[in-house]
Amino acid sequence: MRGSGVQGPGNRARVAQPPTLDAMRKSMGIAVVGVFALVLGGCSSGPTDTEQAAQQFAEALTQRNAQAAADLTSDPAAAAAAITQMFDGLDPQDVRFTVATTDSDAGTFTLAADWTLGEPETAPAPAPAPPEKWTYTTTGGGAGVADGGAIPWDPQLLAPGLTADSTLRYTTLSGGSPTVLDAAGRPLMAEQTVTLVNVDTVQTPDPAVTAAALAPLLATVAPTLTAASVQADLAAAQGKTATVITLRDADLEPIAGALAAVPGVTLVKQTRLLTVDKADTSPALDGLRQLWQEGQDAAAGWAVQLVRANGSADMVAGVEGTRAPDIASTLDPAVQSAAQDALAALPQQAAIVAIRPSTGAVLAVAQNAPATAQGPIALTGLYPPGSTFKTVTTSAALQQGSVTPDTVLPCPGSANIEGRTIPNDDNFDLGAVPLHTAFARSCNTTMGQLAVAMGPNALHDAALQFGLGVDYVTPGLTTVTGSVPAADTPAQRVEAAIGQGQVTASPFGMAMVAASIAKGSAPAPMLVLGQPGTANLTPAAAPVQVTDELRTMMRETVTAGTATQLVDLPDLRGKTGTAEVDSGPAHGWFVGIDGDVAFAVFVAGADSSAPAVDAAGRFLRPIQAQLPR
Repeated sequence: MRGSGVQGPGNRARVAQPPTLDAMRKSMGIAVVGVFALVLGGCSSGPTDTEQAAQQFAEALTQRNAQAAADLTSDPAAAAAAITQMFDGLDPQDVRFTVATTDSDAGTFTLAADWTLGEPETAPAPAPAPPEKWTYTTTGGGAGVADGGAIPWDPQLLAPGLTADSTLRYTTLSGGSPTVLDAAGRPLMAEQTVTLVNVDTVQTPDPAVTAAALAPLLATVAPTLTAASVQADLAAAQGKTATVITLRDADLEPIAGALAAVPGVTLVKQTRLLTVDKADTSPALDGLRQLWQEGQDAAAGWAVQLVRANGSADMVAGVEGTRAPDIASTLDPAVQSAAQDALAALPQQAAIVAIRPSTGAVLAVAQNAPATAQGPIALTGLYPPGSTFKTVTTSAALQQGSVTPDTVLPCPGSANIEGRTIPNDDNFDLGAVPLHTAFARSCNTTMGQLAVAMGPNALHDAALQFGLGVDYVTPGLTTVTGSVPAADTPAQRVEAAIGQGQVTASPFGMAMVAASIAKGSAPAPMLVLGQPGTANLTPAAAPVQVTDELRTMMRETVTAGTATQLVDLPDLRGKTGTAEVDSGPAHGWFVGIDGDVAFAVFVAGADSSAPAVDAAGRFLRPIQAQLPR
């Protein structure tokens, strides 16, 4: 049995022998190596507590994990609040904190912060703005960190100068507000103070009482606002704050005290770009506002501000803004006002667009209230142009060389052309007349017969020569001119020849047709001086003789044709149009040229061209002496 001390058979007692000198040396050598290895192992251990703490803190900040960063500090509650506010106040695109240096013995470290601030670029630009960068370093830590303790909390760990009773915020800096000018260089739009009349529906005990108190106060500014409409606005807010109206300073001043006394009402100041004359209105103003804002954004500076408890602030980083240049528009206040007044009394949707043919300058874009409720129909609404399209049809026929203005053609009251019965208005019958007479009197039957012999692309190509169907990219102006598809069959060409079928045009598009006839080629439309639009294609202009002949025929339309109610306007040339629609009364049109002004008038559902012609007279007569010649 082992360990009994008794020698059994076959066992031999082992006697311990003293170690040899070599064995002693080998044993000592192994022991020394082992001790040396332990020493080396201690020197090559992982990161120090200081390095680990600094790295974890920097990573948590980079990940915007406020609580994780705060938990590494001696005061997690205060740190979490400060870190959260920093990220909320600066709202960065990107942020990176890195460990720059550490002192393991002292337990201190230095962080490098790299912020990318401001709104990110959302659209490509020829020269994108450089990112708004803020970089700095901070120091922190202490002896306890070297021993694995928490990082002593100090707001200046986050940013230089930050204290327990201050906060950080990012803001943009305007270098001054530019002005939008009219064609004469006078202020058309400027940044102004407005006041929002807000109602806190939660703090309004009786919405009906509040609405009844507000309506009479606001009636002088907004006659259509009633107690019922205000109450409906409050109900629609569903417990949130409702903005009942926005007032200019001049409108607010007489009633400010009474408004503030209404329960639940608060008055909130803002700045907005407004027309100098509040009566001015136009779809073109929306594009000018956008250009103004783009200019403001491009010229704006930025700042990181250290905000104290009392509201005072110091700029700790950033760039001062510069003043954006004024915007010189081509809008003529007299022409715009006359166009607006000419449409005001019409109950139907109505629009006028006026262009200076020599330069392409847009002088006026006007709509009445029913039209505005449908959007910017003057610029983008598409409708059949009716007989105003006969300017294009006649141009195409003259370019083919088969007719001249004096060619005698039949103008029966109605005609069956390619299986479609084409009537004249009220079936008037002129018999055989020269083309110029058929044009002035607007003979559908003559135009339909002319189109039968045309090629499939004849009307399409002639329309492009006058800008109709061309897409323009114009600074400040979003437009659609219209569409004139190729007409592959004679029946399609008959429909198209009288501005029906698949042919569509906007009031802007027909104003471009009139301007092209006046100039002899399609002008590049322009709303901002020096910034003409660019076309997606540039077809050759119609022959000079053709446009000369068209202008003569358009004058005959006024002196002896369908627009004789305007014969008192000595230089006016024009073309009337009535366009059938699928249901409801026909649309009315008039396109005209008066000196260096070309224009189109559109009245939806007018059932004839007369309301459009009358509106053209109301538009031109007050300003004819001022029109450029």
